[in-house]
Order: sequence, then C-alpha cells, then structure tokens
Amino acid sequence: MFHITSHFAQTNDQKQAAEKLTRGIEKGVSRQVLLGVTGSGKTFTMANVIAQTQRPTLIISHNKTLAGQLYQEMRSFFPDNAVSYFVSYYDYYQPEAYIPQTDTYIEKEAQINDVIDKLRLAATSNILTRKDVIVVASVSCIYNIGSPKEYGQFILPLAIGQSVRTEDILERLIELQYERAEFDYHRGSFRIRGEHIDIYPAYDDISYRITHDNNVITALSVKDPLTGSTLSDPPQSIVIYPAKHYLIDKSTFSSAEEQIRRDLATESKILQNKGRTHEAERLIQKVTFDLEMIREMGYVNGIENYSRYFDGRKPGDAPYSLLDFFKHAYGQNWLVCIDESHMTIPQIRGMYNGDQARKKTLVEYGFRLKAACDNRPLNFDEFYARATSCIYLSATPDEWEIEDAGNHIVEQLVRPTGVIDPGINIRPTEGDIMNLIKEINVRVKRKERVLVTTLTKQTAEDLSSYLKEHGIRAIYLHSDIKTLERTDILQRLRKHEYDVLVGVNLLREGLDLPEVTLVAILDGDKEGFLRSRTALIQTMGRAARNIRGEIIIYADTITKSMKSAIDEVERRRAYQLTYNRKHGIIPRNVQKQLQDAIAPTVYSDDLKKDKDVVATLDTIQISSLTPMDKKRVVENLEQEMKKYADLLNFESAILIRDKVNAIKRSL
Repeated sequence: MFHITSHFAQTNDQKQAAEKLTRGIEKGVSRQVLLGVTGSGKTFTMANVIAQTQRPTLIISHNKTLAGQLYQEMRSFFPDNAVSYFVSYYDYYQPEAYIPQTDTYIEKEAQINDVIDKLRLAATSNILTRKDVIVVASVSCIYNIGSPKEYGQFILPLAIGQSVRTEDILERLIELQYERAEFDYHRGSFRIRGEHIDIYPAYDDISYRITHDNNVITALSVKDPLTGSTLSDPPQSIVIYPAKHYLIDKSTFSSAEEQIRRDLATESKILQNKGRTHEAERLIQKVTFDLEMIREMGYVNGIENYSRYFDGRKPGDAPYSLLDFFKHAYGQNWLVCIDESHMTIPQIRGMYNGDQARKKTLVEYGFRLKAACDNRPLNFDEFYARATSCIYLSATPDEWEIEDAGNHIVEQLVRPTGVIDPGINIRPTEGDIMNLIKEINVRVKRKERVLVTTLTKQTAEDLSSYLKEHGIRAIYLHSDIKTLERTDILQRLRKHEYDVLVGVNLLREGLDLPEVTLVAILDGDKEGFLRSRTALIQTMGRAARNIRGEIIIYADTITKSMKSAIDEVERRRAYQLTYNRKHGIIPRNVQKQLQDAIAPTVYSDDLKKDKDVVATLDTIQISSLTPMDKKRVVENLEQEMKKYADLLNFESAILIRDKVNAIKRSL
C-alpha cells in the first residue's frame, strides 16, 4: 500500500530509529519521542515508519510554512499514494466578536483561499475512500469541520447503465452545495450541455462529464475543466463528494430546528428576565434569519455555530475534527506524528481557551445561542484521547513529551552527511549591520545563501530593503505573507533567485535549506521567546545542512539562554566529531532536490517555463468552451503573453497571441 520512492537509502542511524519506533507501534506503545538533531532526517525516518507500519497517518505541524514543506517531501516520498494538505483556508480572517466596553460588534469577515479549500476537501474525501492516506496538517486540524458520518452520506454515486433522472442528479448536486454555472464554470459547480451534465468537483482539478439518454447514464468521461480535452480513459463509475464540509439534509434540519427554537425561547427569556430586552430581541432576530436561510438554501454563513444540533451532539460534547475523520475511517489503526512537538503541543493546548473567551461574550450579549460555544477546537484532553498512537518529533522536546513517552525515547543524533553542528561566533551589536553585509558578500561570492533572524516583522522588512539598497538580493518572510507564497519564497531562495532571507520566528523549526552556510542572529542577548534556549538551538540548526555552516550571534552580553544553547550545540559538535573520526566519515553537503510548488499557477509570480505555457495551447479545444470560459482563457493568456514580451521572448508571445486571436474570432 505505502511504498517509498527515494534516491537515498536509510543510514544505520535512521534505520535503527525507524525500527525502534515501528516495534513500539506494533507492541501497542501509544506515545513515543523521536529525538533527532536538526538535519538528521527525521522526516525520512517518519516516512519509513509509515511504510513499515502501513498505517494511514496524520502529520501535524505548528505553522503553515513547515506544513507546506512536509507536504512536498511526503508527496515526493509517496508519489503513488494519497498525500493531502490540510491547513486553514483563510487568506484573511476576522472572527465574529463583540467588545462590550465600546459597544462594538465585529462581524465575521473572511477571504477563503480557493486552492487550499480544494486541498482540504480532497483530504477528507481521500480519508473516506482510500487506505493509503497521509495528511499533512497545521493545528487547524483540531477545529470543527462537521461529522464524518454525515459527510460520507452526502455523496452522489454515478455509474454507466444507472437509471436516474436528470432532475434527480441536479437536485442532489444542489443538496451537496454545488452551484449551477452555465456561463462561469468553476470549482464546485455544474452545467448542462444538451445530453451532457458537466460537474467540476470542489476537491479536484478535473471535471466529469455525464452523458445520459432516456434517464440512463450511457457514458462517463474525465475532462480538463478549462480546455474541455479528455484527460484519461473513461471510468465505469464515479462518486461526487460535497462542495462544503457543513451540510444538512431535510430530515436532520426538521428535528434540529425544533431544538434550536426551544433553546432560542429559553435563552431569550433568560435575557429578558435579566432586563436585557435589546439583547433578547437581537438573538431572536439573528437565529430566525439563520433558520430561514438554512431552510431555503441548505446553508448560511456561520452555519457551523449550529453544528451541535445537526451533529446530534449534547452540550459540551467534543466537536468533529479531522481526527474524527481518521477515527471514523480507520478505527484505531492510524498514526499521529507531531512535528516539532515542543512548539506544536503548546499551540494545541492554547487554542481552546482563546476561542471560548470570545464565544462567551457573543452569547452573553445576544449575538449567538449557547450552542455556538460547541463550535470550537478540541481541548487538549479531547485531542489526546483521539491520538491513540502518537510520535513526537523534535530536536529539543519539552519535558512534557519526554515524561508522556516514558522510556520510549528514540534518539537520532547523526546526520547522514556527517555534517557537524556549526561553529558559533559572538560579535558586538555596534556596527552589526555593516559587519553582516560584509559576511553576506563573502557568501554571495561563493554562491551560498544566508538566513538572518530579527525580533520584529518591521525590522525584517526594513533590513531586507536596506540590503537591497546595498546590491544584495534579499527578501523577507514572516506571518503576513500568504500561506502558499511562503513555500514559494523558500523555493526561490534555493533556486538562487535570492541570496538572503530575512525573517522572524519562521526561520526556526524544520526549514530544510542545504544551500545556507550562514545564520545571523540579531539582538541575541534580548532574552525572551524568540531568543530562548530552544529557539536559539533551532535557529542555529538552519546552518547544519552544509559543511561551511557558521553561526554569528550579535550580542553584547551572554544571557542564560545563550549559554545553555551554546553549551548544548558544542556538546553535540564534540559527539559528532568523535563519531565521524571513529567511523571514518568525511562530511559532505546535503543534496536535496527542489520540490514542485503546492500551487504554482496560482501563487508563483514567476513566469512558467516556455514549454509549460506554450505546450498547452494545442490542448485548448475552442469549440468546447462557453463564451464565459473563452473570455477567461483570453484574459489569462493575454497576461502570459505580456510577461513573455516583457522578457523579450517574442517567439512564445506570438504563439500565445495567435491562440488568443483564434479564440476571439469564435466569440
């Protein structure tokens, strides 16, 4: 089922670690720690454990950048398996909130990332249909996404020879929250073309065409949704999954509505008895409107606040999260791997309390029913109970993980390349930037890369601009950068489009950049979260993929955290040097292939390679496009044409222009 594809064989150290972890899982050990130094190949060991145990796996990372990197790596290790990506799908998110002090109500405002929404839906549909599933997720996987049982019942199975009325297919698609779009065919929509029904699944990059005659399905085909070209051999059957995670059937709504109205009457009366008539009226108006929308449309913005009623949960019951999809599909036979557990575990612990504080204020002032408090992330105990077979991965695990795993600690202290931990230099803060520029220029001449870590986002941006003014190809990276663009920036650094990456705490755990030979830490003596022992060790580890790796800490004093971190790194260096001498190992640089971007056509601002754009021109079947599709294709191609012209690649620009003119003539 799971089969690893890799150019590298396991080292002895990786092999012993994977075997110990696998034996622990097979013996029923519920908690283990993989304590591996930075660059020792913990991700590869994790992949080998998955292959050896043959278990579906949920990998949780504490930020989207690292989740994206893990997703790319797992996709390369398991090209024939269902590797999915599940992170928050918001490019922008302002949660619903009320501030009593200023009587300010903040309505929920969100901008959903269409690509990530597709990847999330693909993850849940994969879990319910396949056994060879790996999902790489951020901590958002502990949030409520609705019942897997309900989601699995909302399907539309179609097969050649099946007797079904066209009207029934269309009605079911609408129940699954697909939109009819005759002139703007997009993901999560369908359209009718004579005897054909075209369906563009919300979770895929392909389109299905259903051909029917006299209420019998006569053919199924897989199409490119943009060009209309056939992509593969015709399937005998297909299953369409919902376009959204929150869905309600009519029978469920009827029983749920009764309970919602009973709770509304009770809670509004309590508000009135407290003399809060305005709040009571507001609650009645809000809930009544939402119920009308759900009855008419099957959906309303904020429907998740009523999920407890539709899921059949009691007050206080845990919500259904991605972990429940795994449990529903695989029982107890699946794994949870928590990457950089010293960061991820505290995040999981903190999500619940922050969410509840905001929700309780909304309930108190009549904006929501009490049931809204049950639309929440899992609390830590609920998460812990669901993760019945768990591996904590970290170079610096906290005491809690060590204690939770008991004696089941597996160490991985040697890098496959023999590269030792980098040497550390401490330099004064006076003149630090000019000294840094001097050091950067040394690396630029050697075509190496540099990471610089600052304490604030603004400092990162300002320093990046200052370096550019001095002729250095620099770019900044911090949490304001969109999710998929962060991974793209890291790829561009590796491709040598940049020499320096300036960031804040995103330059810590897990970033695998073998071209980096210098990590510079500014304000190293500013004691705090970003300059703690763990943070310093993790940041210094970014230079441990290259034999030229070096650390410069700009500081005027040596703090307790600095001393502890430096002592630990020096201890590891001594161990690694001894190991290399004993085994005759000559250190060599990490060789790591560049991975494909998660969504290059959407998030990379690079121009595609000539063959990628031009080669698709002949596949565009103009006759199969609707007028709206033609306009969209023309708009996209004209943008590409201009890019080629700006790069003086007139040959490719002319080919695109000719295709644009041909499409325009058909309008």
